[in-house]
Amino acid sequence: MSFLVQIFNAVLCTHLFPTVLKHAQVISSLKPGEDPALPSSYRPISLLDMIGKFFGKILLARIQSEVRERGLMRDEQFGFRIRHSTSLQLACHVERITRSFGEKRLTGAVFLDVAKVFDTVWINGFLYKLTILYFPSYLFHTISSYLRGRTFEASFRWPCNLVAACRLGWCSVFSFPLSSSVSVSTTSPHPQTMSS
Repeated sequence: MSFLVQIFNAVLCTHLFPTVLKHAQVISSLKPGEDPALPSSYRPISLLDMIGKFFGKILLARIQSEVRERGLMRDEQFGFRIRHSTSLQLACHVERITRSFGEKRLTGAVFLDVAKVFDTVWINGFLYKLTILYFPSYLFHTISSYLRGRTFEASFRWPCNLVAACRLGWCSVFSFPLSSSVSVSTTSPHPQTMSS
């Protein structure tokens, strides 16, 4: 365990997340009851190195601590927060509606279900937000290193393999409310280039 502590401390001191921990194996899993002939019937699952996942949890804890200590999140934000479940948010809405009804006030609600909203975040935009929020320099640079330069290898049941590195500037590795969610983004000089 002390070896892991040394690795994590080195990453936090140097602000460099090891490239070898940025590679994901992407496998496809057939969704229940879906047609196996359709690509949309498969759910991609990214398998990351466990050491990288542990470090992601440490990084997330530091981000959440910074956000909490500085009051950067509104109380109304329920997504990706401890002790802020969907059912609690629903109870809050029911209470407000009931109170308004009792006061004979008109009450309306609009609910949006935006597909894939938590799947991707623009890395450069997210890092810009961290800059204007004056996040500590060590944390900003560590997050930047953690998110950039990611690669993946996708395996399918068909007789082909796709190894790719993309420079899309979008990500989703760990989730936290400040960015909606951050995920795997990768860098390559040619975004459209993929080899099989």
